[in-house]
Amino acid sequence: MKNLIIFIFAFLLGFSQLSAQTKSIKKSPVLTEASPESVGISSERLARIDKMCELEVKNGNLPGIVSLLVRNSKIVHWKAYGMANNQEGRKLKRDDIFRIASQTKAITSTAVMMLWEEGKFRLDDPVSKYIPEFENQQVLKTFQYSDTTWTGEPVKSEITIRHLLSHTSGIGYGVIDGDERFKMIYHKAGITDLFTTEKITIEESVKKLAKLPLHHNPGENFTYSEGLDVLGYFIEIVSGMPFDEFLKTHIFDPLGMNDTRFYLPVEKAGRLVAVQQKENDKWEKYPVTFYDTDYPVKGAKSFFSGGAGLSSTAKDYATFLQMYLNGGEYNGIRILSRKTVDVILSNQLGNIRGENSESDFGLAFGIVTQHGQGKGGNGSIGTFDWGGYFNTQYFADPVENIIGIIMKQTQGPVNDVTGWKFRQLVFQTIDD
Repeated sequence: MKNLIIFIFAFLLGFSQLSAQTKSIKKSPVLTEASPESVGISSERLARIDKMCELEVKNGNLPGIVSLLVRNSKIVHWKAYGMANNQEGRKLKRDDIFRIASQTKAITSTAVMMLWEEGKFRLDDPVSKYIPEFENQQVLKTFQYSDTTWTGEPVKSEITIRHLLSHTSGIGYGVIDGDERFKMIYHKAGITDLFTTEKITIEESVKKLAKLPLHHNPGENFTYSEGLDVLGYFIEIVSGMPFDEFLKTHIFDPLGMNDTRFYLPVEKAGRLVAVQQKENDKWEKYPVTFYDTDYPVKGAKSFFSGGAGLSSTAKDYATFLQMYLNGGEYNGIRILSRKTVDVILSNQLGNIRGENSESDFGLAFGIVTQHGQGKGGNGSIGTFDWGGYFNTQYFADPVENIIGIIMKQTQGPVNDVTGWKFRQLVFQTIDD
């Protein structure tokens, strides 16, 4: 009987995998290294990126950097500079593993849209249809700083899956929220905002979150939120699989993203880059605050944060972005339909940010507008991007078929200009 149960589980798991990603008629190449000139990139101009990264580390502005540039599925720049851990004297390697924090969001969003493609739900379904705790929500009306009590008024409309994907749900972000009232409310409720070594699940945290007030009525504004954690739990409900296992079997394994996980096995722990801060002109390990930066390698390893929990490498994340540039396919595996990618990369905010905004937001990424393109250094219209809490940034330009990724691991005040400089220098390398 036990063997029969195992067989049935294995069969259902296999069926679930087959019903998400599929073999594609198209077969794009895997990412491989090539000469810059072979894809219209100038080696001489590329050297400016090399010099910039070397100088920033040499001048003590950053402990270490991994930068990567891809064009037309060819890696033309992939280098490591400086140290992975100054206290241990460990030099940074280009395949070292970084906490990517909010870069997790696009991966979670992709998983949601894979299930959407299966007809599991509609984007404008209320989330309460799947997580009943989100019924009868309220928008914050009054707040007492003395005892953190609050009153609210009923929402005009319910939070939908689209709202959660586009950060228009009105949900806040606790400890990193821009509104002190929400920081206090979330803390009192015991919300786990980002990552943790404590024994807790996303289900437990999301159900607490559902009882709290919103910044505004759903759809009325853009408020960066932990709605992607809500969607991590939503994925578990809709797919019938643990969230971490869904990502592994439906995205990471098919794409060959073998170093992207919520928690690292012992054999990979030594490749994790230390989070560091500048103290007395020296790079020191960032201390335990409201979280422990060693969460990927120790603790309960039970909280799968859809908004901030993954660790990865520059090459793995470039693979993920290349899948998007390929219209949802990579190496003969179709993760998403080209039409679904079009939806994900379309503006979901309407005019919330105004006509002259440099960026819109889709269902997974920030998106460069015509105004953003005209400002310079951002890429073409439709370039999609984001970054992470521990100082990582990425962008992908679908017009030029270019991916840029720059990884650092710092917290606290740093004199870091590499985010904008790297992006600006990438586009000046084009020579075709």
